Parts: sequence; C-alpha cells; structure tokens
Amino acid sequence: MVDWEDVRHFLAIAQSGTLSGAAREIKVDHATVSRRLAALETALDVKLVDRMPRSCRLTVLGRQVLERAVEMEAAADGIARLAKAAHAPLAGRIMLSAPPVLATHLLTERLARFREEYPNIRLSLSAEAHRVSLSRREADVAVRFIRPDETSSVTRKIGVMAFGLYAHRSYAHLATPERWEFITWDQAFADSPAQSWLLGIANGRSVVCELTYSSEHLVAVRAGVGVAGLPCFIGERDPDLVRIDERAPYFARDIWLLVHNDLRKTPAVRAVMDFVVDAVSGNPNLAL
Repeated sequence: MVDWEDVRHFLAIAQSGTLSGAAREIKVDHATVSRRLAALETALDVKLVDRMPRSCRLTVLGRQVLERAVEMEAAADGIARLAKAAHAPLAGRIMLSAPPVLATHLLTERLARFREEYPNIRLSLSAEAHRVSLSRREADVAVRFIRPDETSSVTRKIGVMAFGLYAHRSYAHLATPERWEFITWDQAFADSPAQSWLLGIANGRSVVCELTYSSEHLVAVRAGVGVAGLPCFIGERDPDLVRIDERAPYFARDIWLLVHNDLRKTPAVRAVMDFVVDAVSGNPNLAL
C-alpha cells in the first residue's frame, strides 16, 4: 500500500528540488522528508530520486511517478473542497487572496462591517502580489489584476483600477514639469505594466526612489518626495494630493474575481465574493 503522506513528501521534493526546500514547504524537519522518501521507495521497491550534494534529481521512473502524484494531489484537494462546501452555511474560515493595494486600501477597512453581517465567518485576508492556486487550496477566493486561465475556476471581471499622476500640494516642482522627480516601483516589478506606463511618462526625467508597494508610494508622495503613479481610488480621496496628469496616457488594470468551481455555491464563499464585489462596485473610481 502506498501512503499518501509519503507521496506528498515526494511531490514536495520534486517541486522544490531539495530535501531542505521540501521540508520548508511542508513545515517539517529535513529528517522527516528523508524518511518519507525512503518509505515510499521501499514500498514501491524502486529508486525515485538521486540525492546529489546540493539537490535532488528525479530518476526516469521518478518523473513518471511525479505525474501520478500530481493527479493524486489534485484529487485529494478536490475531496477537501467538497467537504468544505458541505459545511454549515455562513460559517467557517474562508481564505481571500487579494493584491496588496486592494487588501490594504479597500478591503481591510470594510472588515468590521463584514464581521457584523457574518459573525460566524472567519475571513482570512492575505495581501499577496503573486498568484495563488485555488486548485491547491492556497485560497478559496482570489482577486487578481490579470485575467485568470484556470479551467477549474469561475472568473468574473468586477472593476477597473485606473491610475493617475499625483504630487503633494506643496511639492517644490509642482509648477515645473520638466523638473519633476518620479517615485517608481522597484526591480521586483520592473516588467509590470504600471512601471512601463510610469517610466514612459517620466521619459528620462529623474527617478528619485524605487519602492515596492503603492502604500509606500503614497507615504513618499505625501512627504513631498516626488511624483507618483497611484491608483485613483487612493489618490482622489487624499486632500493633500493633487492630480497632475492631464496630458498623460490613460492606464488602468482590470480587477478579476476568481473562485474554484467546487466552492462557488458554498454560502460562506458566496458571502465573501459579495463582500469583494460590493467593495469594488461601491467605489466610483473602481466600478465598471
């Protein structure tokens, strides 16, 4: 008999490429991963992994077993989703993943209202810039700026996040555009559409600093550091900022809501989806 836990540890090794990486992913110690791999190889009476000094390399048979292991993981996650869908209505823990700018400046400030309406739902809101997998149960509901392509999920466009150029009212070079200094994104977002849009506007003018998230850009522009490209739903509500992009090209990101097909009719999941849609559609700078 093959133990699913042994297979799960083998899958983590295959995906991370090392025993230590697998241990970090599963949150166990190195010895446990090694023992689980040995147990699987013993049960199957085959060698699945060649252990190198700094990495693990799958054997030919190991790569074949990996394909089946991925199918097993998908099936196990599907069972868990079905069980979750059968839970008591309007109760339980629902994981919501959203880009940091929406999690911080839109959704978090509405949590108290959501709690009042759904006191038995424990909403776990993660601000994540990277994609999460709904099939692997990394989230129950996700909000993204790029249209998802997961065939097992239901996708809906719920809003548009437009950007504008903003500076503090007392910014020293406000009246002299040729002297504007720009606050841009750091190297982690060097290839992002927002970075390309902003650098195109800067067109060789000075970049005064590079920051990771829009929250940091907001702090910097409020301090008078320079000109920032901010989502309009943030910039327009700050009385100390002025919009200065009358001649700049239009730029916006679509907002997509994503839920796994197995969970879309679960009452608690539906409540969280409605919470997100209401938050976006209720903001005039985000609504479709």
